[in-house]
Amino acid sequence: MDIQKIISDVVAKLKADDSLLESFQKNPTKVLEKLVGVDLPDDKIDPIIKGIKAKLNLDDLAEKAEGIMGALGGLFKK
Repeated sequence: MDIQKIISDVVAKLKADDSLLESFQKNPTKVLEKLVGVDLPDDKIDPIIKGIKAKLNLDDLAEKAEGIMGALGGLFKK
């Protein structure tokens, strides 16, 4: 099982569907198992959920940073 691929695939699906993302935030285990199509034991699914949450937060943070940098870049134009 390629955990990084699962995380990337799930993150892409969650970003594309706001209602799915909302469901994931409420019940990540149920949504992940539905998306992956496998009922995984907690010791296997918890690290995947943590990876997905971290990736979502990092991606959101990167988008915010790009927006801030773009705004700051406008300050230095002549």
